[in-house]
Amino acid sequence: MIEIKDIHKTFGENKVLKGISANFIAGKNNLIIGGSGSGKTTLLKCIVGLHEPTKGSVFFSGENFTEMNFEQRVPIRTHIGMLFQNSALFDSMTVEENIMFPLNLFTKQTAAEKLDRANFCLERVNLAGKNKLYPAELSGGMKKRVGIARAISMQPKYLFVDEPNSGLDPKTSILIDDLINELTEEYNMTTVIVTHDMNSVMGIGEHIIFLHNGEKWWEGSNKEIAHTDNKELNDFVFASKFMQAAKAKL
Repeated sequence: MIEIKDIHKTFGENKVLKGISANFIAGKNNLIIGGSGSGKTTLLKCIVGLHEPTKGSVFFSGENFTEMNFEQRVPIRTHIGMLFQNSALFDSMTVEENIMFPLNLFTKQTAAEKLDRANFCLERVNLAGKNKLYPAELSGGMKKRVGIARAISMQPKYLFVDEPNSGLDPKTSILIDDLINELTEEYNMTTVIVTHDMNSVMGIGEHIIFLHNGEKWWEGSNKEIAHTDNKELNDFVFASKFMQAAKAKL
């Protein structure tokens, strides 16, 4: 389980996060939702250590990650998988090399063992045989799947995903959601997903945190979200569904 306590993040005079506390449930899809500028991605980066909170603490399985130095964080980071919004693949590396990158960084596996793991991960995301392609040769959906393959290469306990459906068509978005959901269940991972996609929220949102103006405004499941009387959440849900319906007609 991941626990965050009273997380604040300030950039100059801009208070982006204002005292957020929450638990992210092991073996579940934990979604962070909210409008643009609500602090979703900043919170995700604070949890994984890409940003240091101005105030507050992050705990991984009871260990205070925030108080650790770089060296002390390494054992926890080896259990973290991350899929960035733009997939963040290295353009100069092949698919195979991209997936093996964290294995080269954090393990002492032999070249054969790393290749076996890369092949397994590619098969798991339905991209077997695409080893020697470069990112420029991949579609948007394929890049996301390679990003997921790299994220699971270390068999992580924790998977963090930033806007997995950004730039994808609705059909591919559903395939990516289904894949993340399957992997979460298969590996019993604590998965944390930042998204504004209401199809994802209703499809795989087992535990949802809604941010509004840098604060936690609502918390619940996708089954509860349809019955909430929270005005700001209802406004967000309605606007998101309206925009998705409009895009589908274009």
